[in-house]
Order: sequence, then structure tokens, then C-alpha cells
Amino acid sequence: MVACVAVMAREAWTDERLDDLKENVNQRFDGVDKRFDQVGDEFAAVRTEMKAGFERIETKFDGKFDSLQVEINSRFGALQRTLLIGFCTMSASIIGALIATQL
Repeated sequence: MVACVAVMAREAWTDERLDDLKENVNQRFDGVDKRFDQVGDEFAAVRTEMKAGFERIETKFDGKFDSLQVEINSRFGALQRTLLIGFCTMSASIIGALIATQL
């Protein structure tokens, strides 16, 4: 059997190189921390804007939801009544057609 093995050159990692790598990694994580702080500040600003917007909506529609709810309920009642009348009419038509074809 012939085995082909690629031999990789072994690099020497000195303490200085490891310290440089560690410092480089620490600097990058510090940059990431700063970016996350910025994102957190932006989210706080968005949260504040949303809260102010919802407060404006609540004051604009204060007391108007009651009349709107009554109107929506009356529309659903009318829709339910129409569907019931349609169902009864179709059922009567089908029963009438069955009776007429049996005579």
C-alpha cells in the first residue's frame, strides 16, 4: 500500500504571536460591543417613538371605539341574518326540487 500524506509546515507560535492574536481579538470584540451599544440606543429611540405614537392614537380615538364597536356588531348581526335567510332559501329550494322530481 502506498500512502500519500501531505505534510503541512509547522508554524511556531511564540508567546508574542499569541499575545498579538489575543490583543487583536480583544480589539475586535470591543468594536462589536460599541456597535451593540449603538444598536441598543437606536432601539431605545424607536421604542420611545412608538410609545409616543401609540399615546397619540389613544388620545385621538378616546371614546370613539365604543360607537365603532356598536357599528361593527350591528354589521355582523346583519351579515348573520343575511346568511341565515340565504341558507333557509337554498334549503327550501333543494327540498322543493326533490319533492317535485318525485311526483
